[in-house]
Amino acid sequence: MKTFLFIIIVLISGAFAGFVHGTVNFAIVEPYLDQAIGIENQNLFATGEEEDTPEFWVEYEGYRTWQKGGQILAGVILGVSVGSLFGIVFTLSRNSLPGSNDVKKSLVLAGIMWLTLYFIPFLKYPANPPTVGDTETVVLRAILYLTFIAISGFGAVGFYQLSKKLQNNKKLLALLGYGVFISAVFLAMPENPDEITAPMNLVNEFRIMSVLGVTSFWISVGIILGLLWNRLLTKQETPQSYS
Repeated sequence: MKTFLFIIIVLISGAFAGFVHGTVNFAIVEPYLDQAIGIENQNLFATGEEEDTPEFWVEYEGYRTWQKGGQILAGVILGVSVGSLFGIVFTLSRNSLPGSNDVKKSLVLAGIMWLTLYFIPFLKYPANPPTVGDTETVVLRAILYLTFIAISGFGAVGFYQLSKKLQNNKKLLALLGYGVFISAVFLAMPENPDEITAPMNLVNEFRIMSVLGVTSFWISVGIILGLLWNRLLTKQETPQSYS
């Protein structure tokens, strides 16, 4: 029964957090995508790769409508995937996480995973709108980004395991060790190969909105999983007493 409840909690928390993420993205990120794609279209017209015709705009509007319509569904699907990972990590680390209840513990873990799996990699390879980036380098950029996420994530796990072997104040050494390690990786990893040609105000505002969108997911999954865990699984774990 506990396994069944665990699966339900993970799926529900991930799906709802993904729904929040998709909704927030639709509200605050999509307007910047429209601006960026507008610039990209004008560049295509200028180079002759596309013609500014009614047929082009009919096809474009149809594609963007379909793309926007799938925004929230895509968020839910991604939320279930990432939420499953979050639930597994929470199960394994729950007893060692700080916090007086499961919501606080879950939020602490969400903050750690947000920092190591998203924000630190984001600082090295920040999100860019569609008009930024050469199509020929998209695979390289994806490899660099995913490699940095993997190094940061596994590094955090390694130094966490180290901290469990240290006593009291010495645990801080593991945190400092991760800081030194990831700083070295940050400097060693190659830079983004693409030059930014879009207006910097558009790029910077898009990046800020992207951070807010992803942050909404991690806050949501932390709160929802913690609440469900506290309400359902904790009761299952509490032994019944009979008088």
